[in-house]
Amino acid sequence: MRVLLVGSGGREHALAWRLASSTELDELHAAPGNPGIASLATCHPVSAEDGDGLLGLARSLAADLVVVGPEAPLVHGVSDALRHVGIPVFGPSAAAARIEGSKVFAKAVMAAAGVPTAAVLREPRAPCVLKADGLAAGKGVVVCRTDAELAAGLEVARGFEGTVLVEELLEGPEVSVLAVCDGRDALGLAPARDFKRAYDGDTGPNTGGMGSFAPVPDVDEPMLESLLATCVRPTLAELARRGTPFVGTLFAGLILTADGPRVLEFNCRFGDPETQSILPLVDGDLLGALAAAASGSLPGLTLGRLPASAVTVVLAAGGYPECGDAGSPIEGVGDAEGEGALVFHAGTARSDGRLVTNGGRLLGVTATGVDLAEARVRAYAAADRIRIAGARRREDIALEAVGQA
Repeated sequence: MRVLLVGSGGREHALAWRLASSTELDELHAAPGNPGIASLATCHPVSAEDGDGLLGLARSLAADLVVVGPEAPLVHGVSDALRHVGIPVFGPSAAAARIEGSKVFAKAVMAAAGVPTAAVLREPRAPCVLKADGLAAGKGVVVCRTDAELAAGLEVARGFEGTVLVEELLEGPEVSVLAVCDGRDALGLAPARDFKRAYDGDTGPNTGGMGSFAPVPDVDEPMLESLLATCVRPTLAELARRGTPFVGTLFAGLILTADGPRVLEFNCRFGDPETQSILPLVDGDLLGALAAAASGSLPGLTLGRLPASAVTVVLAAGGYPECGDAGSPIEGVGDAEGEGALVFHAGTARSDGRLVTNGGRLLGVTATGVDLAEARVRAYAAADRIRIAGARRREDIALEAVGQA
């Protein structure tokens, strides 16, 4: 099978790493890829946002499957263009991707499907949450617990494009539930938890994610199945009823409140950095599952889960999320891998043969262990081996969960 992977971040590197292990894979290509992906695939200088370029590339490669990683190409319809010429795609249509592309649309779908979610408020009043309706790279949410935070949040929200949604503020631990979907059926993966805030103790601004772990101690198999049954499958059914079946990864961001789980948001793709923690735990052929989903034939297929845990620590530029870094040397990746860790490239480039920084989130260091405690120790030990001037990380990834496990 010839596969074209679209994207250039840590999520796509993790996907490339997992897809490369499939016995069904003949050729792996990436557009545009990154230095880490280049060790696993043939990279092509075509942007993930270039729909025409991706269509031409997929045709020239005679791709048997295109796997689209980022949300923006999906929301803008790249899957539709590829499917129109008969190329199988793992990734939803633009109409189905609106589940992430518009919070207002997602609310309407959830209401019709009977999916529990946060209530929408008619006007901002503390405590509340302000959300950008459209895509915001994980940074379009402002939590306002006090009047002062609300005033500051409203200033931030003025920078959002389009409608701003005001929701009730819910309290409780969060969990990411990702499911591979073929338009009707859903195959759940290990539940994960990410760390959105920039600094330790969940302080500072929202980011694209500073780390993650899987599985989540407070979400056992029966509870995971319940979340799929109450939140994911009804959403799939409603999208299909509207004539826009969802084929791809439906990602439910949930909060476990005292009154039960509530959906905070839906995403239309694999999460980042959750994917970096989830995929090392997959026991089975991920490529086969994605191809089956793309062809609408998931029933009867299963993906096992290894009896282990995974922790991912993100190394970010010192000024992230306000700004990134470019051109600073990155050293010690081989040393970290020598510790047994997986190092997923997120914002890197090659310059004169050297690996250098090229973004906000630079690397994701993932380690596995028999439990979260062991995985955490291994992830931080490996991250210690990497040297990037000015880079920083959170020191509390999975720390609280280790005490709960």
